[in-house]
Amino acid sequence: MESVRCQQGRTRFFVWQDHRITSKEGIEVSNRLFQGIVHQMRDCIDRVIGVVDDSATIISCSDLTKIGETSDFFTLDAGDANEVFVRDGYTYKPFGSKMKPEFAVFVEGVDEPAAKYCNLLAISLSSIKQYYDEKYDRNNFIKNVILDNILPGDIYVKARELHFNTDATRVVLLIRIVASNDISAFDVIQNLFPDKQKDFVFNISESDIVLVKETKPGIESKDLEKLARSIVDTLGSEFYTKVVVGIGTSVVGVKDLAHSFKEAQIALEVGKVFDTEKAIVSYDNLGIARLIYQLPTTLCDMFLREVFRKGSIESLDHETLFTIQKFFENNLNVSETSRKLFVHRNTLVYRLEKIKKLTGLDLREFDHAIIFKVALMVKKYLTANPVKY
Repeated sequence: MESVRCQQGRTRFFVWQDHRITSKEGIEVSNRLFQGIVHQMRDCIDRVIGVVDDSATIISCSDLTKIGETSDFFTLDAGDANEVFVRDGYTYKPFGSKMKPEFAVFVEGVDEPAAKYCNLLAISLSSIKQYYDEKYDRNNFIKNVILDNILPGDIYVKARELHFNTDATRVVLLIRIVASNDISAFDVIQNLFPDKQKDFVFNISESDIVLVKETKPGIESKDLEKLARSIVDTLGSEFYTKVVVGIGTSVVGVKDLAHSFKEAQIALEVGKVFDTEKAIVSYDNLGIARLIYQLPTTLCDMFLREVFRKGSIESLDHETLFTIQKFFENNLNVSETSRKLFVHRNTLVYRLEKIKKLTGLDLREFDHAIIFKVALMVKKYLTANPVKY
């Protein structure tokens, strides 16, 4: 958390530092994965072969004395992603499962056979790395759970393989990037929640980031909204990245995380329709908007026709709709509403009478006001045509 509350330059350093820690963990993984393949290949390829990580440190090699050495001749970058290149008498081929190459295989020599060996080794090692990630990576496991990419019967079997705590209370937050600059919101959020044993952060699209957060049992909605507020404020004030956050409900056990995720999606969609000014929308606090969102559109159309039998809602001009909005905001209080609108009380009464003549609904009566309020929300919902989950 402290690293994110520094100036922009320092925060970038901490993002890089966290990535370096990940690389160190990758070395341990590589000793189990890559070294076995390299060891078997050394009898087939009569050359020095091996793997370097993204700091150009040799992490696997057919010549064991070279492991741990670092080259100053190159660094991996996005431009190297699919290109074989030559440095200091060796041929290299980058590979990895992320946008930026994480590793590169190298073969002694700069001739055509060296390039072919590199391509073959890169394909083999990349496939093994992907298999390992899918089988043993907890982050990938959680991602598959919330996206329903794993059978319910396999969830607990897989959780046991990963020694994953299935009894913890967790909640899903869906963070959607609305406007950003060159800062990686994903890296910032990862640094906000660095405990990779309890909290999981991953992308599901170019603009959507998921945070699965372990919480205390019985955590209240207001505490989750404070958590979301810290994300929104940090990204907005320090990194000029505007986001909105949908919050699902807290669940016990890993199986129900998919429900919490869908609730977070619904919260964002409902918020986009009914609470356009809100940056944080909690599924627990959607109120009647959630009910309207779940109604079939045919039923909504029928309801509007029934409510506005006497006259169409389109017959109400902008000034009248604004008056209605303020009347609702001031709890149907004529005196308070007229004061807020800077109009005489009689003027407001005249407008309310006009609405009654047009629609048949007297907003000064509680039952009529409820019907009209719901009708306005239904109209807004039909106009927005939101995505349903």
